[in-house]
Amino acid sequence: MTLASKITLLRVAFIPLYMLFMYLSGGEAGLWMWLSLAVFIIASLTDYVDGQIARRCNQVSDFGKFLDPLADKLLTIAAMTIFCQWGMMSAWALMLVLTREFAVTGLRLVAVGKGKVIAAGWSGKVKTASTMIGLCVLMAFPAVGWIAPVVNGVIIVTTVYSGIEYFAQNWNCLWEK
Repeated sequence: MTLASKITLLRVAFIPLYMLFMYLSGGEAGLWMWLSLAVFIIASLTDYVDGQIARRCNQVSDFGKFLDPLADKLLTIAAMTIFCQWGMMSAWALMLVLTREFAVTGLRLVAVGKGKVIAAGWSGKVKTASTMIGLCVLMAFPAVGWIAPVVNGVIIVTTVYSGIEYFAQNWNCLWEK
């Protein structure tokens, strides 16, 4: 197993710790929320680090290509689910994110079956980064009422845009034989 893949696995391992700290915080500012934020930031930064290592050290692997986006999704959806439970994110926004993720994953599976690889697009990277940053802002300022709707809006817009872009650029994969 490559170093890049080990770092990706570390991101996955951080998720239960992150969730524990979030639940201990009860959605209130304080030590547990700050620890949650620290774990989330470290986990989010591993996304950048593992990608850099994989490319620079020629450690790109099929396992890494599978696990890296899965780790991102698990981390962000864990946070969004907690925020949804606490009323800081709407359930329909979470469902929109989940729908986009399943749809793009399905599109990629169809493409792979036809011998094509759909690489992560720029808008998908922007979506992931803005979602991670937005979730960090929610953790840093849980009591500021206007922040949650703004973060929800950014997540929704970037999610919808990147989903539309993936399908617009790869629509032919669904119809070609």
